[in-house]
Amino acid sequence: MEMKQEHKPCEGKTSDTLYKIGMFAAMNHLTVKTLRFYEEQGLLMPALIHPETGYRYYTLSQMAVLHQITALKLAGFTLEEIAGINSGADEEAVLLKKKAELLAKIADLTRQIAVVDSYLSKKKAVLSAPVLIKTIPETTVAFMRIKLESYDGLFDRMPEMGALMEKAGCACALPEYCFMGYLEPGYKDGDILVEICESVVEAKKENGELQFKTLPEIQAACVFHKGSYRTFPESYEAVLRYIEENGYEIAGEIRESYIDGVWNQDNESDWLSEIQVPVRRKAE
Repeated sequence: MEMKQEHKPCEGKTSDTLYKIGMFAAMNHLTVKTLRFYEEQGLLMPALIHPETGYRYYTLSQMAVLHQITALKLAGFTLEEIAGINSGADEEAVLLKKKAELLAKIADLTRQIAVVDSYLSKKKAVLSAPVLIKTIPETTVAFMRIKLESYDGLFDRMPEMGALMEKAGCACALPEYCFMGYLEPGYKDGDILVEICESVVEAKKENGELQFKTLPEIQAACVFHKGSYRTFPESYEAVLRYIEENGYEIAGEIRESYIDGVWNQDNESDWLSEIQVPVRRKAE
């Protein structure tokens, strides 16, 4: 893509027809100001400059150079990058670099569009299950208080608890009730303090990290969540909005009860959980 231009003396002979800058600009749907700017930047020099009048002249052959400049601008090249090509930079390397930048921008825009589409779908969607206020009876649980490196680490620790329960001779209560409680408020990137709880028939002797306690009966605002845990925030939004709009307030640690999951369902879409938020009526 060679775009170098040279000034020629007015007296020189040329086989090309010469066009004044105004006509050449009109022929290419540009302004005279743009052509003068390209000249200042060294991108497109006039074929001839009259030594007395300073009139600029261009030839038809220069239209190809002008079209290349326009095409590169449309492709996202800056004038500085175009000047680099004009100065002899490796054209293929510059083009490949620009292609990679454009593909990265497309990927970013695609992710942004996906977020917008997801939000639009959420706004149109209706929860598959309503928020209910229900009584969760008193229950004895085996539990482990642990710190997770990340939220995804929960199910790496659950088998460990199962092994300790088996060693302690625990029998799970029916219906089964397995849940996790958050012991600290707010979202954390790491060192997340939680309790993993499993309802049992009776308490056994403590075994290492495995402990036992009896949880009292509570009233809780509950909503079933179907699918991946990554979409929990949508269900949390629904249950917390219900609490605010119906005269309740949070009265204890939030529980996430796991009914079906990776241990018995192959597809995330079949996972079933219940978010349980202890509540009480706001004082009048």
